[in-house]
Amino acid sequence: MLRIAIINGPNLNLLGKREPNIYGSTGFDEYLDTLRQRFPAVKLDYFQSNVEGELINHLHSCIGRAEGIIINAGAYTHTSIALADAISSIGVPAIEVHISNVLAREEYRKTSYIATKCVGSISGLGLEGYALAIIHFSGPAAPNSAQIS
Repeated sequence: MLRIAIINGPNLNLLGKREPNIYGSTGFDEYLDTLRQRFPAVKLDYFQSNVEGELINHLHSCIGRAEGIIINAGAYTHTSIALADAISSIGVPAIEVHISNVLAREEYRKTSYIATKCVGSISGLGLEGYALAIIHFSGPAAPNSAQIS
């Protein structure tokens, strides 16, 4: 069974309540149930933290137990070299996901420190971005052929 870790960063625990005009009205736990029903052949491990060090520790824990990582680092995307280093160090392919279109928002959101360490980025497609990342990892060339620079 394909094992994928979904890691969400700061403030994503407030999905469904936080700025629904940007992030929608569905909470992530509810959406995770939908993902698990939609992809029954995939083991989805979910972790969320508002603390950068906890996200790094969880990335490290993915070694040997996940074939792919879907990461929405929230605002840490634009600030954390440490998260980028962790993604680069663990040897597990990762896809960066953002619910909103970060390129259509504030100027500082247009910089991603983690993008160059990921095999791809999905932005602006709402929660469906997570499903698209799962589809990528489930495809014929992934995840074992994906390389992290």
